[in-house]
Amino acid sequence: MSKNDVGPIHRLFNATRYSFQGLGHAWVNEGAFRLEIYLLVIIALPLGWFLGKSAVERALLIGSCLLVVVVELVNSAIEAVVDRIGKEYHELSGRAKDMGSAAVFCSLLLAAAVWLVVLFG
Repeated sequence: MSKNDVGPIHRLFNATRYSFQGLGHAWVNEGAFRLEIYLLVIIALPLGWFLGKSAVERALLIGSCLLVVVVELVNSAIEAVVDRIGKEYHELSGRAKDMGSAAVFCSLLLAAAVWLVVLFG
């Protein structure tokens, strides 16, 4: 085994560390991410838990809101890569950022639809 080969436990440890670093970067640099986490923890988690009548309903209510956070992280990553390339406007850069934003919007619509169907459907 060479110096660069690492075992599965070490890879898992590193992957977990990088994931937490990514969450930390998102928390420090992304206001939308912080807002979504606050809304998730203060409103969506408690309401989803108490309003869901079954485990499946709770999973749908809470999971749809967690999906918004996941998509926000991906959108933030896209924006960081685009900004790394350059701050000057380029049509493709604008398109990439707009599509990332659209993905967040679609995840919000999905979460709203799930909540409406579960609670009133």
